[in-house]
Amino acid sequence: MYKVMALDIGTKRIGIALSDYLLVLANGHSYIPREPEIQAIETIHKIAKENNVKKIVAGLPVNMDGTEGFQAKNCKDFVSKIKGYEIIFEDERLTSETAEENLKEKKIDFKKDKGLVDIESACIILEQYLSRNK
Repeated sequence: MYKVMALDIGTKRIGIALSDYLLVLANGHSYIPREPEIQAIETIHKIAKENNVKKIVAGLPVNMDGTEGFQAKNCKDFVSKIKGYEIIFEDERLTSETAEENLKEKKIDFKKDKGLVDIESACIILEQYLSRNK
């Protein structure tokens, strides 16, 4: 049995979510600074190892028309440095907006801690992947 990890990779922070062992639920884990990059990658490896992760789903920031721009390339460049896991890219269009709405509904104030939006976005990315791969 294994878990799936999802990453919401931003320019400042990376939101992390983990599935359960049944690959049904997405749970927010944490967020980490994107820089220094080597430290971010080491932290991702550490969390993955501690949680028996086999697959990593990375949110891919595609443009609204479906094309890949600078941010998508930046994301792919970062993810290419994560070794030893099956990597899957998941369209993350509008996840940040949905994450903010979810947090507002839960009455969680995220204005002072934007990392909460990154964690929620990672959960949405993971939920999308898990629901499509039941």
